[in-house]
Amino acid sequence: MTTNVLGYAAQSAKDVLAPYRFERRIPRPDDVAIEILYCGVCHSDLHSARNDWGNSIYPMVPGHEIIGQVTSVEPNVTRFKPGDHVGVGCMVDSCQHCEACEQGLEQYCADFPTLTYNASDRHDKLPTYGGYSENIVVSDKFVLKIPAGLDLKGAAPLLCAGITTWSPLRHWKVGKGSKVAVIGLGGLGHMALKLANALGAHSRSLPVRRAKRPTRVV
Repeated sequence: MTTNVLGYAAQSAKDVLAPYRFERRIPRPDDVAIEILYCGVCHSDLHSARNDWGNSIYPMVPGHEIIGQVTSVEPNVTRFKPGDHVGVGCMVDSCQHCEACEQGLEQYCADFPTLTYNASDRHDKLPTYGGYSENIVVSDKFVLKIPAGLDLKGAAPLLCAGITTWSPLRHWKVGKGSKVAVIGLGGLGHMALKLANALGAHSRSLPVRRAKRPTRVV
């Protein structure tokens, strides 16, 4: 049984987000149903809503830094229970059988992962809709448990900006004695500084130098 959901959608590249009702897909045996409590704002949401990348599907409900509470789980789900605080990032599925997926690297799925929004479900081909909405249904493999005591609204950006900066820090084994320079102190930049400091590295932000605008002569 599908669920009628209220969200905020862009109807075209020129429209602002506005209330929009749509149907969430029928839950499958490995699904988790989540009431959305918070959703971060990533610039990718704006790029997609404005069709800056030329692949936007409308109507579009953006949002991929999702924090919510589990309302129900399907029979095959064992890691979650109703009441758990959980997160969902930019992916909700992948092929699950390529070399990357078998290593837990679904972001490198050979068949490309199914995105949280602006994509089509791999099974029923329905559009995927994101976190600017009341609730969402996601495969348990793409749901993360939020540790107790973590500020829920502050945790939302960890699902995109956080992992984007955490990944290279871990890849290059940043730790005590490391020196990390972050160019620009934006949404990702401030997250990179916090994570690098927490790992024990000496870190600093480097300003982005912008070219001076030419003086207009009237």
